[in-house]
Amino acid sequence: MTTETKHAAPSPETRAALHEVMAILENYKATNNERVAAIEAKQADVLLEEKTARLDAEVSRAQARYDRSLNEHRRPALDPAPRLAEPDERKAAWNAYLKTGQVMPGLIEAKGLSESVNASGGFLTLPELEAQILRRLSLSSLMRDICQIQVMGAGVYRKPVSTVGIGASWMAETAARPETTAPTLDIIDFPAFDLYAAPAATQSLLDDALINLDDWLAAEIDDAFAAQETSAFINGDGVNKPKGLLGYTIAADASQTWGQLGYLATGVAGGFPTTNPTDKLIDLIYTPKVQYRAGGRFVMNRKTVSAVRKFKDNNGNYIWNAALQPGASATLLGYPVTEIETMPDVAANSYSIAFGDFKRGYLIVDRAGVRVLRDPYSAKPNVLFYTTKRVGGGIQNFDAIKLLKFAAS
Repeated sequence: MTTETKHAAPSPETRAALHEVMAILENYKATNNERVAAIEAKQADVLLEEKTARLDAEVSRAQARYDRSLNEHRRPALDPAPRLAEPDERKAAWNAYLKTGQVMPGLIEAKGLSESVNASGGFLTLPELEAQILRRLSLSSLMRDICQIQVMGAGVYRKPVSTVGIGASWMAETAARPETTAPTLDIIDFPAFDLYAAPAATQSLLDDALINLDDWLAAEIDDAFAAQETSAFINGDGVNKPKGLLGYTIAADASQTWGQLGYLATGVAGGFPTTNPTDKLIDLIYTPKVQYRAGGRFVMNRKTVSAVRKFKDNNGNYIWNAALQPGASATLLGYPVTEIETMPDVAANSYSIAFGDFKRGYLIVDRAGVRVLRDPYSAKPNVLFYTTKRVGGGIQNFDAIKLLKFAAS
């Protein structure tokens, strides 16, 4: 028996936002063609330059509106209606704690101790709320959308990896079988670190019977957690936070060793070559081995997207294509593009574009359990909810992702 999975049809707002993106993009392409033709004819037009820049910004804003509309359509809807069914004991205990601070012993799991301070424990959330928080994060945190995620019950996830594979050789049927070389294994540790947010609520909000406090809490911490996670997954140094993509030693691809991330240089400090800039993107695509290209994608910020969106191939066709279907990504040279704002801007010696299979290259680890500590004292008359989850991350395969360095070498 197979289970059929159906996707909800896009809302009218989402379809309208998509049509807006396509219309503005076509206008942008036409204007940019005029600009390029004027430059080639040595008749550069300042008005055309300004119009192209303005349309480029409009494309980015329209794409952002479309993405927001799509994410709102995909997110679990908030239900403001009162629940008619009687809540179970766990739910009743949890709501009592959130609303009044009352603890009903035995009905929710008390965490009276932490690793450092006895009073900083709180209570583990219900599994349903934890699942809702993680589901929202998967829609808001772009790195979670493209990377592998591992849930663990310990503080450190240890993963064995093979840096040198098992040896093999051809042999005659009756010949001796000498021992082949054994694989070289390395252990990579992915520790989880505390990430917290402290949304505030008024007592009148907590007393409102129509408010679903689980939905409210998940929505309040969603953006805060997503922003901090995404920043750490790109630039984190591994000190009290995950180790980010750019936090590792980076070396020229030709001399890269295990534990280092390889890069390809553009040949120009702080920019692309003026002649055939698309060639550098093609070279970057073919820097990872073939097994990592099938799941490959580009990662860059919106300013870099604005630059590469102007590039064309040798036939005069734009190498950038907007997403034509809800849920799809824009593509560059046929590969999806993920815009992550914490990627660096193009500058001298910057690593502003990454390409590769992020599912195989970067691992995000979540320690099971989200802890909430109710604090009615620190921000009177408001009540703070210190919400903590433990998250880690790091590169698990240094061959799967490559960087483009905007430098001469």
